[in-house]
Amino acid sequence: MPDLRTAQPELPALLDEIQQHFDQRIVPLWQGPGWNAEMALPFEALDPQHQPLPAQRYRAMACARQLYLFSSRFEQPGASDRAAALFRSLQRHFHDAEHGGWFYSIDAQGKPLDRRKDLYTHAFIVFACAHYWSKVKEPLVESTLNAALTVIAEQFSTGDGLYEASLGEDWSDLNSGPLQNPLMHLAEAFLATVSVREDAQAHAALLALTEAMQAQFVEPQHGVMLEKPRGAVDNWFEPGHQFEWFYLLESSPLLRGGELHGSLQRAFGYAEQCGVKDGAVLAMLSAEGEVRDATQRIWAQAEYLRALALRPGAADKVLAQLRTLQARFLPEAGWYECRDAAGQVSRSDMPSTTPYHLATCLQGLQRLL
Repeated sequence: MPDLRTAQPELPALLDEIQQHFDQRIVPLWQGPGWNAEMALPFEALDPQHQPLPAQRYRAMACARQLYLFSSRFEQPGASDRAAALFRSLQRHFHDAEHGGWFYSIDAQGKPLDRRKDLYTHAFIVFACAHYWSKVKEPLVESTLNAALTVIAEQFSTGDGLYEASLGEDWSDLNSGPLQNPLMHLAEAFLATVSVREDAQAHAALLALTEAMQAQFVEPQHGVMLEKPRGAVDNWFEPGHQFEWFYLLESSPLLRGGELHGSLQRAFGYAEQCGVKDGAVLAMLSAEGEVRDATQRIWAQAEYLRALALRPGAADKVLAQLRTLQARFLPEAGWYECRDAAGQVSRSDMPSTTPYHLATCLQGLQRLL
């Protein structure tokens, strides 16, 4: 691992400053105005004045991401109680007692809204429950983790190492096919599972998944990870996802050195060259590197930053990106979700799902320092 502290002595102080902003300005939003105590769920988003946007839905994925957030801060005041409440809400509001699995969303009154079964959601339930179980070791948490792993294996699997992105309420086929983003978070969920317990099935599924991603999603010329299987009409790649995949593969002793890791290592420079302009990570490019969407999103900035920190000789870039994150995306009142191609703030609300990205970014950097 690169020695960032020696290579760039200014890094620790700046990282501590951003960590403090996260701890004192961002997380408390979700312990205060962002928390619907009646539903025991986070509101979907807050406005710049820290008022909840009118509730139209609550998503299981957002609940799971916040479960991870507070599980990762277990020693902080109130975090263990909040994690326990989120875990109970995940089961109470979203679990489908008839068909198994978890609904995508409920409405403002707590009734199932989008009743489909979504791989992205289930991956985050595995990810969050693995982290939460590692802190509490409660049988009910592990049984929920096992149930989520089981429905992924039995219902979503396509039998070739990949998984359907979306299924009906009763697990009927919706012809969604596999999509990159849910599969990446499934890999992250498998990694979380094998990091907290011996799990031969999750281990084998993770290796099969990465082999299938290499075979079906990697564009051979540049090594970039496409958003849809190779050969799909109107395909594209997202630099933020290249960096996110690179971090998962590079930081895992299990996956580092594999064929997919080699592809993403090779693609890093190309994704950086085409997809990062003046420090801003662009949203979407064609496989040939043409910009399709130049929106700058805070999550992509965070993923680029933690991936960069694993690159040899990148300490100066890490420092520059940390300054970019602070200057462009972390105002006093919280954060900016998006800036447009001209650098203007284009989305001023603060979604409940974003602190997950900031938490994993800061944890990755703190470990390296």
